[in-house]
Order: sequence, then C-alpha cells, then structure tokens
Amino acid sequence: MRTAPSFFNTADLDGFDARTAALQDPRPHPTEPQLVQLGRSLMTEVLDVVLGSALEDHASTICETLIGGLHAGVQRLERDADREREALANLLHDFDGSEVSDVDLQEAKTRADALDVAAAALEFVRDAAAETYASATGEVWSPWRGSVRGGATSAAQIDAQSALRSREARRRSQTDPGDAVVAFRASPRSDAPEDARRIFDALNWARSEWPDMSLALTDAKGGERLAKRWAQQKGVRLVLAKPDFARFGRAAPFRANDQMLALRPVCVLVLPETLGRAAEAGAPPFGPAMNLADEARRRGVRCIRIAPS
Repeated sequence: MRTAPSFFNTADLDGFDARTAALQDPRPHPTEPQLVQLGRSLMTEVLDVVLGSALEDHASTICETLIGGLHAGVQRLERDADREREALANLLHDFDGSEVSDVDLQEAKTRADALDVAAAALEFVRDAAAETYASATGEVWSPWRGSVRGGATSAAQIDAQSALRSREARRRSQTDPGDAVVAFRASPRSDAPEDARRIFDALNWARSEWPDMSLALTDAKGGERLAKRWAQQKGVRLVLAKPDFARFGRAAPFRANDQMLALRPVCVLVLPETLGRAAEAGAPPFGPAMNLADEARRRGVRCIRIAPS
C-alpha cells in the first residue's frame, strides 16, 4: 500500500477532542488522528486501484470527484448548522427567563454544536484525502465553487450568545484575506524545476516581507499550481479568483485579474514564461500574467517579474 509524506498541518485543530467532549454524547467520537487516517486510507485505496490501470488517464477526475463529494458533505453539514444557529438566534430573541426557554436553548445549542463537530470531522477526512492525492500525483485539489428581551439571564442564554459570536468570528477569519495580499500569476508552461525554484524563492521572500500574507491566484496549471502547493505546505491562506469562462468567455482570465487587484495587493509577482528548456522555443509571454503586471503598475502596486537567478 502506498504511503505519502504529510504536509497537512493540524496544529491549530487541537481543540477537536475538547469540542466532542463538550457534547456529552455517550457514544464515542472518532479522534482527529482516526479521521485523518480514514481520509488517507480512502484516497490511497482509490490510487492503488486506479494508477497503473486503464483508468489511469482519468485518475484526476475520479480522485477529485471523491474529494469533491466529501467537500459537498462538509457544506451540507455547515448549512444544517446554519439553520440551527438561526433557530438558536430566534430562541435567544424570544428568551423569557423560564425553565422551558432555558432547556430549549440548551438543546438547540447542542444540536448546532453537534453539526459543527460533524462538519469539522468530515473536513479532516476531506483534507487528508486531498493531501494524499497531492502527495501521490502532484495535483492540488480545490473546491469550485437580534436583541434579547429583558428578564433573568441564565447560563444557557450566555452560552448561546457566546456560541453565535464565536461562529461569526470563525466565518470572518476564514473569508477575510487580511491586509497583506500577494497576487501571483504564471504561465501554464512554467512547471519546470527551474520555475519551481524561482517561484518558491519569490514566495519565501514575500512571506519574509509580509509574514501574515495571503496568496491570491487563479489556480491555473503550471506555475500557479506550484505556488498553491507552496501555500498549503507553508500554511499560507489562499484566495482563489478562478476564471469564469462560462460567463466571460475569453475575457475570463482578465476578469480574474480584476478580482485579484480588487483585493488591493501589497505586491504582485508574475512569471509570464517558463525558465526551463521550453523557453528556448521562443513562445510569447503569457498574456494574462502580463496584463496583471501592467494593471498593477498602472495602479501603483509594487510588481516583480520573476527572472532566472
């Protein structure tokens, strides 16, 4: 059976066991390591069956469908949790201090917390499967697309208010790219070892300049996939501006550039051509990368073109 080195960082997930224990469910919860192992085992089994077989040409579709299904499950659980949070908010709004209201609050919060834990558990499985897929193939998966009435304040009421605030804070932290966005665009042909070295050098430099940086890219093949892998290894937040070809057609890559510039990046890095042997063929620079560089300079954003060392 194939084993792969791990770059999945679980250092910030140490509270999972505490969250499961807080539910006080008499049934045991799987631990974080068990869930991570489940995700790795699922993907490893798929890869063992597919790679080297007649289905190998379709391995990316098969593997990404599995990961996408896990991701869809996470989203469904999160939507269910959102509905419970809405119910919790309604109960808080109508809280009258009675014992019945207090019990209703406790039960609603328990249901919401249980859904949060289930979503977090499935995230472990999904991310471990995606990590195994990336380690084995070099491909990186990413997803496509009130006031409280007066009266006595009980412990359940305070706990429910805290739960709602915590949920909103988590959402903001997950979607806010921060003030130090570094935008990156590269040619789809820039996937040679020389490209990888220079891209990693540039990104490591950017991270030394802005330790809390987020990396914005379009998830195109080539250099951007290398940059995406770097970000996942380093624990750098990713902001994806995927081109919407169905809506914008051939202009989609340039609309994606507009989305990245709307984030007000502190720096733009571009690699419009490969630095490897394919550069000898004399292919023109990648237009969308050049466009991003031109637009960045026009707006006064610092722009650096990656060149051979």
